[in-house]
Amino acid sequence: MLESERDLEWIVRAAPDDPEARRAALGELMDAYGKDVWNYAFSITRKWDMADDITQEVFLKAFRHLHTFRHVASVRTWLLTITRNTAIDFMRSAFIRRVTLVDRPAERGQLRSAEQEVIERLAVNETWKQVLSLPRKYREVLVLFAHYQLTLKEMAEVLGVTVGTVKSRLFHARRKMMSLKEKASDG
Repeated sequence: MLESERDLEWIVRAAPDDPEARRAALGELMDAYGKDVWNYAFSITRKWDMADDITQEVFLKAFRHLHTFRHVASVRTWLLTITRNTAIDFMRSAFIRRVTLVDRPAERGQLRSAEQEVIERLAVNETWKQVLSLPRKYREVLVLFAHYQLTLKEMAEVLGVTVGTVKSRLFHARRKMMSLKEKASDG
């Protein structure tokens, strides 16, 4: 497990012609950031299978382009940016629109992973349901702020917008959440 962002240095320097070092580097990245990437992909798509595919694609992209990491942002911010862009690309692709018309029901007797069960329990939580019901631009800033605890500047980098836009989206997201909570308590 990576102890700090500095530990990425050895991963970046992994010999390109040493397959064992490259596999170890990929494993370290996945162990350290796999849950964050999957959770963020799920918060964007709201689909388990899509989040799985996006997570796999993110780590492949990151691994292929590890040498381009500029150390301007943290590794987590870099990976979350790749996650967001990949998720948006996935959702825009014609293949996904044609194939994923509706969520398919779970097969009888199908076993869920422990991670899937934990996330299902979280989805039962009313606040989490409310966050997932928000439009993507508001949902993203709340997840990045509350769950990943990114700074406004880091959120702006991940989302590809200005800090002012992040502040505005965060303000409106909080207002929408308060409105949803009021409706839930009234009804």
